[in-house]
Amino acid sequence: MSQKESHLLLPVDSAWLALERPENTMTITVMLRVEGLTEARLREFLRIYWLAWERFRFMPVRHTTGWWWEEDPVFSLNHHLEVVPGELGRQALQGWASARLNQPLPTYRPLWKFWLVPDAEGGAALLLRMHHCYADGLSLLGIFERLCPPSPQQAPVLYGAREEADTGRWSRAANAWLRELTASELPQTDIAESGTNSRNGGSAGRNALERATWKSLRLVNELSQFLVEPEDTVSCLKRPLLGRRQCRWSQPVALERFRCIATTTGVTINDVLLSCVASAVRKRLVADDTDIDEAVLHAAVPVDIRSRLPEEIKPEPGTLGNYFGTVFVSLPVDGESSLERLFRIKHETRKLKKSWQPGLSWALAGSASLIPEAWRQPVADLFYRKGSAVVSNVPGTRDERYLAGCRILEQMFWVPQAGDIGLGVSIVSYAGQVQFGVVADEAVMADPESFLDDCLQELELLPS
Repeated sequence: MSQKESHLLLPVDSAWLALERPENTMTITVMLRVEGLTEARLREFLRIYWLAWERFRFMPVRHTTGWWWEEDPVFSLNHHLEVVPGELGRQALQGWASARLNQPLPTYRPLWKFWLVPDAEGGAALLLRMHHCYADGLSLLGIFERLCPPSPQQAPVLYGAREEADTGRWSRAANAWLRELTASELPQTDIAESGTNSRNGGSAGRNALERATWKSLRLVNELSQFLVEPEDTVSCLKRPLLGRRQCRWSQPVALERFRCIATTTGVTINDVLLSCVASAVRKRLVADDTDIDEAVLHAAVPVDIRSRLPEEIKPEPGTLGNYFGTVFVSLPVDGESSLERLFRIKHETRKLKKSWQPGLSWALAGSASLIPEAWRQPVADLFYRKGSAVVSNVPGTRDERYLAGCRILEQMFWVPQAGDIGLGVSIVSYAGQVQFGVVADEAVMADPESFLDDCLQELELLPS
């Protein structure tokens, strides 16, 4: 196969293939409810606009030199679109979506697929499953935002991107990040000053050395704090996974409700989400007779790091790939009241936002495909034993959008859970509405619907 048809995956993308386990596949699931969407309209949309991103014609293939994108020589849209006949009510649709989550994607084709249920109750259901190596959640929602205009009469601008080899990108990222951390060289302005004034030059040199020393010490401190953070308590959420998952989603909740709570209490919408999760987890632990006063539980929270990357390697808008780190937020399950839990989470998230943990975790995850295979599981265990759930908040568009000329009524997504984490909670905002989503392995939660209800109940208890 020619170089034009084969490109090396970036480590931050191939990491999700390296860390995958049979019982915990690394796939992102997105569901849209689209009014009146037909198979013909969807096929045209995918053929013209979706496939403008060449990566969607490629599949990851493992060679001795690593993972490579290779073009599917027999690519056909028919392999990646399935239309499901018949009417599905809400309960039946949730069971159907759960079954799709457990359906493996064929590894001999590009790792994504759409399902369309045109006659689902409440509007056509469009489900997408895609392996994490293609993109993160923000990248995917960014594509839909570009391809779904705010008017049915407005055609999307033809976006897309060629899949080009850029094997030096990771090394440039690592070098730029290392320079930022150590700042070991004198700035050019300081060098110029040192040439004209030795006293000022010496001062500049000492300042540069002090900055380098401080940043190096901070790096060691950040890594040490992460490594010594205690593992999560063995609980009903840390059982061996079965590999069978169920997903559920809530009815839309007004975004204004979240904003009022956040404004009244001086927190963020993400803090509110984490507080709801902490309350629902607390109920599970109490019911399982866990000593909640001694329990240690963390939520793995994805953090977008695009704005933190050096300018020369920041991805262009619409670029596919993975550009997020992970912070592990301590869940105050021993908190007696809703406000106590909310304010303790606020304290934790503020502290983590100022840390280097997102960048460090991004770099550590990216190294997974670069280290010997025998070491990968210990590294993954070190990383993910500090989490009992993945909690993600992705902001969508403020206005309604149209896909292939049809109005999008709702949008929802479910996050994958790496390592031995078996619970994922997500919220996505769209057109002034917010929806909760839960996906859980049957070993850790047989009834995700009740967990979802507990999250919504906690929301009602918070002051607005």
